[in-house]
Amino acid sequence: MKKLSIILLSFLLILTGCSKPVENTKEKEANKEKETIKIAALKGPTAMGLVKLFNDSDEGKTEVKYEYKILNSPDEAVTGLMKGEYDVCSLPSNLAAIINNKKEDFIKVAAINTLGVLYIASTNDHVKTIADLKGKTLVTSGQGASPEFVLRHLLIENGLDPDKDVNIQYKSEHSEVVSDIVQNKDHIVMLPQPFLTVAQKKVEGLKELINLTEEWDKLKDSGKLIMGVTLVRNDFLKDHEEAFKTFLKEYKESVDFTKNDEAAKLVGKYEIVPEEIAKEALPKCNITFIDGQKMEDDLANYLKVLYDQDKKSVGGKLPGENFYYK
Repeated sequence: MKKLSIILLSFLLILTGCSKPVENTKEKEANKEKETIKIAALKGPTAMGLVKLFNDSDEGKTEVKYEYKILNSPDEAVTGLMKGEYDVCSLPSNLAAIINNKKEDFIKVAAINTLGVLYIASTNDHVKTIADLKGKTLVTSGQGASPEFVLRHLLIENGLDPDKDVNIQYKSEHSEVVSDIVQNKDHIVMLPQPFLTVAQKKVEGLKELINLTEEWDKLKDSGKLIMGVTLVRNDFLKDHEEAFKTFLKEYKESVDFTKNDEAAKLVGKYEIVPEEIAKEALPKCNITFIDGQKMEDDLANYLKVLYDQDKKSVGGKLPGENFYYK
């Protein structure tokens, strides 16, 4: 009997000893801290494409933890990026090339996030073509970024001198252009979506006169009109590539979600534009996720078009192979 008791006790000790490490492993997995990625996005299509990712992160549903800021101007994002405050940024496509030329091997572009979203609009319908802008004043934003160079390229291709034939007045933010057309209803403006929809809700009779994406597509060898890209700091990428790959997966899911009826609600929640405006504007925002070789081919072609028109638009020279994340 005594011998049997000793055998049973030994068996229990073995079981207890075996089970404890399993419990510790589960605890470690449950308590393991998620890696953190700091993101900057611009108020507009780039942030709209990220709302599901932001919301899922806030609710603890993402594999990576995301800290994020939704900014009003590219300058704010670039300043923070250069200081290392952000790991990932969504920026106008040409600014990514300019940053690369200012600080070589500082960033890589990982995805195209926004295609053409620019429109010429007015309450008057006397402007029907790009050539009709001759002698007119045009109020817009995006000086130094893609909107300026897209506009200049289209003006030149339509026989106009941007510095002489059109009086282009730049505002620092898209919202300032909206304020301008609200106060001066006869002005001609160039605005991206969703800000054009915002303006149309405030100004009766404000019409889309020219879709600049359609005008761009008419040009020979112009390729895709690429307004925004998502980039990553190389210093961050070097030590956190697996986390970044997870971000790209969750980001693509977030972009796909913008086709869902629920997306407008989240756009409103994150105060990009009100929900009712988002419902109308989202289908026009050309939010996308293009990565890999297609991203490289399309973006390289677009930057070459800008470079051929004005070298300053991309920072003086075209980026090399290291500019693209593969």
